[in-house]
Amino acid sequence: MTDRQNTLFSSSFFFFFFFLPFSFGQQQQQPLSSSIELAALFSLRSSLGLRSRDWPRKADPCSVWVGIRCQGGRVVSLNLSGFRRTRLGRLNPQFSVAGLANLTLLATFNSTGFSLPGSIPDLFGRLNSLSVLDLRFSSIFGPIPSSLGNLSNLTHLYLSGNALSGNIPQTLGQLSNLLVLELSQNFLSGPIPPSLGSLFNLTSLHLSNNNLTSSVPTQLANLSLLRDLDLSFNLLSGPLPPIVFSTLQHLQSLVLTHNSFDSALPDSLWSRSELQFLDASYNNLTGTLPNLTSIPNATAAIFNLSHNLLYGSLTSQLESFVFIDFSDNYFQGRVPDGTSFNASVNDNCLQNVSNQRSLQDCQSFYAARGLIFQGFGPAINTTPPPAPAEKSSSHLRFILAGVFGGLGFILLLVLLVVLFLRRREGQTADQTEISANPVPSGGGPPPSGISINLSSLGEAFTYEQLLRATADFGDSNLIKQGHSGVLYRGMLEGGIPIVVKRIDVRTTKRDAHMKELDLFSKASHSRIVPLLGHCLEHENEKLLVYKYMPNGDLSNALYRKTSREEDVLLSLDWITRLKIAIGAAEALSYLHHECTPPIVHRDVQASSILLDDKFEVRLGSLSEVCTQEGDSHQNVLTRFLRLSQTSEQGLSGSPSATCAYDVYCLGKVLLELVSGKLGISGSSDESTNEWLEYALPYINIYEKELVTKIVDPSLIIDEDLLEEVWAMAIVAKSCLNPKPSKRPLTRYILKALENPLKVVREESSSSARLRTTSSRGSWNAALFGSWRQSSSETVAVVPPTILKRSGTAHSQGSLQGSGGGDVSSSHRRVSKEIFPEPAVSPDIERLEDYED
Repeated sequence: MTDRQNTLFSSSFFFFFFFLPFSFGQQQQQPLSSSIELAALFSLRSSLGLRSRDWPRKADPCSVWVGIRCQGGRVVSLNLSGFRRTRLGRLNPQFSVAGLANLTLLATFNSTGFSLPGSIPDLFGRLNSLSVLDLRFSSIFGPIPSSLGNLSNLTHLYLSGNALSGNIPQTLGQLSNLLVLELSQNFLSGPIPPSLGSLFNLTSLHLSNNNLTSSVPTQLANLSLLRDLDLSFNLLSGPLPPIVFSTLQHLQSLVLTHNSFDSALPDSLWSRSELQFLDASYNNLTGTLPNLTSIPNATAAIFNLSHNLLYGSLTSQLESFVFIDFSDNYFQGRVPDGTSFNASVNDNCLQNVSNQRSLQDCQSFYAARGLIFQGFGPAINTTPPPAPAEKSSSHLRFILAGVFGGLGFILLLVLLVVLFLRRREGQTADQTEISANPVPSGGGPPPSGISINLSSLGEAFTYEQLLRATADFGDSNLIKQGHSGVLYRGMLEGGIPIVVKRIDVRTTKRDAHMKELDLFSKASHSRIVPLLGHCLEHENEKLLVYKYMPNGDLSNALYRKTSREEDVLLSLDWITRLKIAIGAAEALSYLHHECTPPIVHRDVQASSILLDDKFEVRLGSLSEVCTQEGDSHQNVLTRFLRLSQTSEQGLSGSPSATCAYDVYCLGKVLLELVSGKLGISGSSDESTNEWLEYALPYINIYEKELVTKIVDPSLIIDEDLLEEVWAMAIVAKSCLNPKPSKRPLTRYILKALENPLKVVREESSSSARLRTTSSRGSWNAALFGSWRQSSSETVAVVPPTILKRSGTAHSQGSLQGSGGGDVSSSHRRVSKEIFPEPAVSPDIERLEDYED
């Protein structure tokens, strides 16, 4: 046989045994045999807006359609992950499940990363053949339907990365065949249901990044096959049940970080032969650790126990771990000399290593628990005696310490005097009379020091009238407990709905209601909640009567229950959200710029933005209002102290009485409207600040698509509306600048929100145009960019000279921003019509060397 014949024979042999079976398998694929399932697939194709290249209309779904897998001519798997919608599908995304219910043999449904805005339909609970349900990062919201507990064949349930809310249904405990349950990165609340302890086959349970509360249920001890447990970033508290860790023999990974567990780590945890990864940092764990040599598989273990309250002594077996983090605890004693270990032991009470806590901190911690502290010992506290030649330098240090100590004392004394003067000025301002008009009879006299013409502030109601209107202030009419009083809904005899604020002056600021009445006497605007009247008859109880707002406040209206389905939350559409943002900015612009002196609200949050029947804004929660802190009559030192202040608190510790503080709060409201993240405008706790640090880098003037990472997944927006969402996010970020002096004025914010597309309008520019930019213009851009910048990046165009100095070749047409975006030749800039640049003084014009 010749070489040519050998080659032909080998090629034929390879084709026969490799390609022929593949072709044969393709020919054996049976076409879809069910007309009902074909109609169901076409219904899904239409409602999802899928492209014809993925699901061609005239081709057999089982043979050609991408993501469809059939068995015996019936659909058994549907995978939408990685799909793109048509333009029409993006404009009006829907998810029709009526057809999906007809795929009775469907075993797998996967839509990871494919947007399905809306709640999970109850019809999913009818797909009895379903074994894998994967809806990760699919923009779904609302509660988890209890009907999912009917899926007896389900083995994998993935719902993470969405905006699901409400409690975890108890019915999930009925999924006896479930192996994996992932519910992380949602807004789920309430306790972990004990029924999850019935999932005896479960190997992986992820509940992280939610708002789950209460303690870890002991029923989780029944999950004997569990290998992976993640409960991090929740609000869990209480002790860790030892019975859980004594029975989880196969646990390999345990993550408990960022909760509030307040017990010792159970001894049974260390006897787990499979445990290789443990992160229990950022809790309030206490107690000592066992002998590290007794921990199985120590050579493969990675432990993070930092930021707790653990104490005790460390052993010489630290080198047996891959890594262990003991930092920010209270371990004492010595680390054996010459021992090499893969561990972090910073911020403890150890003797022979650096970066430890202070002696006082360690002593107080151990004394508070009745424990013996060994002390740091001579290794740290003992220093060699100074040489005689160094005596003069030692004396010099004492002299300098005395001088600087004296200066510090003088500065402290001056500061105390300034604080005293400011407090005295505040008391004087509070006692200033507003008008000399007499108080009408029947209304009750106002407190001494304040005189208001109550006849111009609505009707003087009697106490009996308001009792009848609110059913004796019954619980059925209770709206909420506010920080300045209790709110009740009521109905006057003429059928007029009202809201009554019931103020107990013994538990609130005594003159708070008069300051609110003072505001209504000086300010009148359609964006302020209408005051209908008052009742000041009783000495210890004051009543203010407002017009009833049918849509409540923004915190309750952003996601509200429908009248038809109590378990379904309806999200506000973008047009309404933008309308609300404009109304809130208009109200603050009036207080800041049209009132003399300017009035500061000091309580701007979603709960203070009231909405009438047409979702028009009426600003409420007016008990904290005051005139802006002025500095025209103050000395230079007082003005310096105020101007150098960068926090959101006044010198007295109360909310700052400046318009910049209102702007900061408005920025959080705008971000809440964009992201749908409830509660951030009314909270300043650590979790809120962490979320802001996470979200703000995704707002970038150079890259529109980044903002989609934080946009409320329940919003249905097209390309044009996304521009407006992006613009509002940019305005919100400029409001959240950590420096009050660099935040925009509310009148500019109002103009920006009224013309959002101008905020990020696109200009065509060339390299030649950039090169011919005047020095004054570039300086203005840099200066105003700094004025608008947020904590992480500048929300403006970077001058070309800055591009040159940064080492980036401008001809390449890009600049990497802190948010990961690019500056291209067709760049974005903040509109000068919306945010006018400040005037340039002659001194600034002379800084032309900035361009050199």
